Amino acid sequence: MSHPAPAAVIPTARLELRPLRIEHAAEMAGVLSDPGLHTFIGGVPLDATALRARYERLVAGSPDPEVTWCNWVLHARAERCLVGTVQATLGPAADRTAEIAWVVGTPWQGRGYATEAARALVAWLAACSVPQVIAHIHPGHRASAAVARAAGLAPTDHRQDGEVRWRAVMA
Repeated sequence: MSHPAPAAVIPTARLELRPLRIEHAAEMAGVLSDPGLHTFIGGVPLDATALRARYERLVAGSPDPEVTWCNWVLHARAERCLVGTVQATLGPAADRTAEIAWVVGTPWQGRGYATEAARALVAWLAACSVPQVIAHIHPGHRASAAVARAAGLAPTDHRQDGEVRWRAVMA
C-alpha cells in the first residue's frame, strides 16, 4: 500500500487543515515571525522569500521515494486566516511510522488550535492505516507535551537530539 497524500482538506470544529501550497508562504511568514517560536525547535523565522523556497521543496515532496511528506496549514474559519501548520513524515512502507509536528503562531496560542489540529492529524493517519505515530518534543516544552498527550501520544524512554520521543500505536 502506498502512503497517503494530503489531497483534501481535513475539517475540525474550528479549523480547516489545508494542504500546503507555495502561495501560503507570504501569509505564513507573518504567522511564524515570532523568534520565540524557535526556542525549543531552533532556527530563526524565515521571511516570505525564504519560506516560499522552503515550501517549494516541501510541495515537491521527499527526494526519497520511500518517504512521503504531508504538510498542511491551519486555517481558522472564524478568523479567516492561517494560524499554524501540521506535518506528517511517513517512513518506508515496511515501517509505515508517521512522525508528526505542529506549530501555531504566537497570537493564536492558548486557544486549543494545536490540540485540535494534532488530534485531527492523528485521526487522519489512523484512517489511512498508519500503525504508529511519533513526535519528538523538547523535555522543557510543556505546551507541546500537552498537545501530544491530548492527541493520544505518550512519552517513551527514547531520546533523540535531546528530545523525548512520544508515541501512539494505532488500533
